[in-house]
Amino acid sequence: MALPITRDAITEAYHRIAPHIRHTPLLPLNANAFGLDATILFKLEFLQHAGSFKSRGAFNGLLSSPLPKAGVTAASGGNHGAAVAFAARQLGITAKIFVPEISSPIKIEAIRSFGAEVVIGGARYDDAQAACNAYAEKSGSLLIHPFDAITTLTGQGTIALEWEADDALPDTVLVACGGGGLIGGIAAYWHNRVKVVGVEPEGSRCLHAALEAGAPVPVEVNSIAGDSLGAKRVGQMAFDIAKAAVDHVALVSDDAIRNAQKILWRDFRIMSEPGGAAALAALLSGVYKPAKGERVGILLCGANVDPTTIL
Repeated sequence: MALPITRDAITEAYHRIAPHIRHTPLLPLNANAFGLDATILFKLEFLQHAGSFKSRGAFNGLLSSPLPKAGVTAASGGNHGAAVAFAARQLGITAKIFVPEISSPIKIEAIRSFGAEVVIGGARYDDAQAACNAYAEKSGSLLIHPFDAITTLTGQGTIALEWEADDALPDTVLVACGGGGLIGGIAAYWHNRVKVVGVEPEGSRCLHAALEAGAPVPVEVNSIAGDSLGAKRVGQMAFDIAKAAVDHVALVSDDAIRNAQKILWRDFRIMSEPGGAAALAALLSGVYKPAKGERVGILLCGANVDPTTIL
């Protein structure tokens, strides 16, 4: 079965966005890190512009389409909105971002700091997306979807390309899942070459539920990572990729996520938001158990967090 996106499309996206994004570093950990007989490697994607991987898809979306006078719009739990606002400012266009009531004040402030207008679009992410869709149709502004769009998926997939260019392939990579744009892009690029394992909170498991049901289905969202990993339904394209290219999805508790955040700060002085720490939580909690000598990549994908929630 052909995947919705190809490695060639991701390579094209990388050449398109490379002048506008940061090439984020890898951090190899010391031998026997966390008491594991495995090689652990962090990808520090939280150092990306606007504090998360989302800037890759945002730039790719804006650079792949004519930019209308009405500007750009997006719905977001926070990170995608900040990324679109940043990319829009860099490219000289206006942005209106719709966020749900559950969005972190830190993320809303980040969106505003990049010059975008922020609109509270309802209680949950799906409400904000509906309000955003209506605005885009009425205004003619360019809508950049946070996960279920070719340009978003190929933009996020450039992480895998960049990682591979810097280092030998990991055996396994752990990737946090929200609506599926991140894991979809990475899994498409590394299909049949790297074991891709998704990580979702127990209280926000749309990809896990979709793989069980055989199709995207709505789920309830109740997790500390809900503002970044809180999509009620996984994107169709990401689901189609995951069926073929994601090994499985591991579920982590909110307590495990909090612990991972604390360890990232204590041992590495990395300030991570809950969604950004979810992949590490799977390793630390034992939900994912590496084989002896396995080379495991951990994608640390977001750092837009109030420090007082960790310290």
